[in-house]
Amino acid sequence: MKKVLVVVGDGAEVIDTMVPFYRLSEDFHVDIAAPAVRTYHMVQHHHAADWDVTIETPGYDIDSTIAFSEVDPTDYIGLVLPGGRAPEFLRYDADLLNIVRHFFAQGKPVASICHGIEILAAADVIRGKNVTTIPRCRLDAELAGATYVEAPLVITENLYCCRFKRECAPWMKAFVAALHA
Repeated sequence: MKKVLVVVGDGAEVIDTMVPFYRLSEDFHVDIAAPAVRTYHMVQHHHAADWDVTIETPGYDIDSTIAFSEVDPTDYIGLVLPGGRAPEFLRYDADLLNIVRHFFAQGKPVASICHGIEILAAADVIRGKNVTTIPRCRLDAELAGATYVEAPLVITENLYCCRFKRECAPWMKAFVAALHA
């Protein structure tokens, strides 16, 4: 069975992580990759009309199946970078950045949602590409040389970007089609 890698860390957003995990598990073997093999704590993000920032509450836990340092990216056909707070910390992991660079060098499908763009920016793989992300990560994308597009789904070459969890269905539909191609 072909394999896909889903990245997690403490603070990964539940829906950004679990929707891809369950959808991809229908057709592929999915490995949950993280800095180490252990249990990670995900969060739920809520938007309240009277708050300027996202409200974050504890969500489900998820067990990683492989550490970034153990990943052989040639074993995988796709990569998913969920959002939440995790990318803010994961973007400093040299092993993860090398994995991301492999996927872009080989033109393999990569899916990014929300704050996942921070990992792509740190890996310096979005320069010259059209991307989307949540509006508060627009600056990260633009400083990394990408062009921000305000749209639910932006596909540029092997990159499948989406903004919000409510846009997961079209994002995963396009990404799964690419993995099958």
